[in-house]
Amino acid sequence: MTPRARQAPRIQDVARLAGVSVGTASKALNGRAGASELTRSRVRAAAQELGFRPNAMARGLPSGRSFTVGLVTTDSFGRFTIPIMLGAEDALGAGELAVLLCDTRDDPAREARYVEMLAARHVDGIIVTGRRAAPRPPLAGDPGCPVVYAFTESSRPEDCSVLVDEAGGTRLAVEHLIERGRRRLAVITGPRSHRSARVRASAAQRAARAAGGALLVPPRFGRWEEAWGREAAAELVARVPELDGLICGSDQIARGAVDGLRGLGRAVPGDLAVVGFDNWEVMAQSSRPPLTTVDMELGRLGQTAAEMLREAIDGRPCAGRHTLPCRLVERGSTPNGLQAAGRKRSSSG
Repeated sequence: MTPRARQAPRIQDVARLAGVSVGTASKALNGRAGASELTRSRVRAAAQELGFRPNAMARGLPSGRSFTVGLVTTDSFGRFTIPIMLGAEDALGAGELAVLLCDTRDDPAREARYVEMLAARHVDGIIVTGRRAAPRPPLAGDPGCPVVYAFTESSRPEDCSVLVDEAGGTRLAVEHLIERGRRRLAVITGPRSHRSARVRASAAQRAARAAGGALLVPPRFGRWEEAWGREAAAELVARVPELDGLICGSDQIARGAVDGLRGLGRAVPGDLAVVGFDNWEVMAQSSRPPLTTVDMELGRLGQTAAEMLREAIDGRPCAGRHTLPCRLVERGSTPNGLQAAGRKRSSSG
């Protein structure tokens, strides 16, 4: 006969080892009132010694909590969702709250079914995100729990939306070029129908004027593709050969622009400095030279959204629109300080 498997420790075993009642042990492990800090420490030590793992379902019964959170997204590719989800998981605590990922694939009917499923599972809250920052309709129906929108914005002003300051990020890019001695600038970005493309182009125009530079031609709207970056860069240098700086609406466009300039014999950053947007590392690092770019800090965005969701779950909702700053990541596609100083001396000489 095979030996019988060792039975998993129960809450009764923890209580016996700690010298307390089962009710007190439960309160101590679940963080509820009614147990002193000394008792909590003793119970946690007993649980650790026995290898006790509390059952999340049983833990939630007294409070009505499921200790699960839904993450509803339209970003099938995962470029934006994955860093947001990782940031959210960090804030929710490893093993404390489980995250259920629901990919709606931009299908309203599919989204509605996911919301029904999450409501049926009694999730404690929902984070809604996607690949576009433009406002979207609030979740259909009543999920019966708090909802926070991350990266994408709810069209209902009273909903909690956590967003990226894309205009501020673009300003960082323009100011960086100006500080490096580049004042004859142009913008290559995505489709005019895309809100992020319009916001970043308008912000570049304002920032250039404010910092003492100028956009020599209107922003070039096109596709979020490397091919568009190559095409637009070639067109711009043929039309305005004195250009010395490019602000690109994405890292894909920027890498294409760098490739196109190299093919035309224009050195980056010597002749033209190039700044991207997104800090998509696989794209930015593989560019030659690597791209200086704007990082939207999506992990921090997900963390902030999850923290606001936890506050809402605890009865302290954070309504309205909340905007987080971007960060500039310097790499080889823009000159460093020494290169910029040398260029200024050369120009003045």
